[in-house]
Amino acid sequence: MRRVLQNALRPSGFAIEEAAGGEAALEAMRLRPSEIVLLDINMPGVGGIETCRRIRQMAAGAGILMITVRDSEDDKVRALEAGADDYVTKPFRFRELLARLGAVHRRLQVNREPASEIIRAGDLEIDLTRRMFWKKGVEVHLSQKEFDILAYLMSRPNTPVPNARLLQAIWGPEYGGEAEYLRTYVRLLRRKIERDAAHPEHIITEPWVGYRFCSPAAPEALSEV
Repeated sequence: MRRVLQNALRPSGFAIEEAAGGEAALEAMRLRPSEIVLLDINMPGVGGIETCRRIRQMAAGAGILMITVRDSEDDKVRALEAGADDYVTKPFRFRELLARLGAVHRRLQVNREPASEIIRAGDLEIDLTRRMFWKKGVEVHLSQKEFDILAYLMSRPNTPVPNARLLQAIWGPEYGGEAEYLRTYVRLLRRKIERDAAHPEHIITEPWVGYRFCSPAAPEALSEV
């Protein structure tokens, strides 16, 4: 499979380095960091989920696409919680894989474009330029996707955002029906920003629609920070 993928992806403009397992992948990322990682969930030695988690720790800005053989929601959730940006399920079509890799790459480029706002809502504060978040003045670490989702919602306070629109804004125009992505990340976000994740005050579920960020007041924006 590695040989097939190499031969197929190189003509599309990818420079590829191959690793036979989790340990080799981690060593390669330490020595020669890659922009995008295509990672099989089933590998000998260090498994795909743990490898994904460690790569995310050492390369917070890398794009990670997981390949799984099982089309189960548990595997998808585990991959997302470990830090994967997206996943494809075997068997997959090469055009689908290429589209997903392209979407990850485009998001990486967008995230490098500096914003110029700080948004405050009650005791929450998010810096879009430095990609930092604070709760009651204490910095809280957010993963890349957690940050992007929260920034999008906080930028539209008290406004219901449909699931499809949020997915397309964060993952790309090819998305819209992957509700499990949002359920996973919203659950993780609520644990970090809410006083009681079971009774959220900020990220509110809008039944049959999507999510709404509930702000105690209109967020304050400071330009050119």
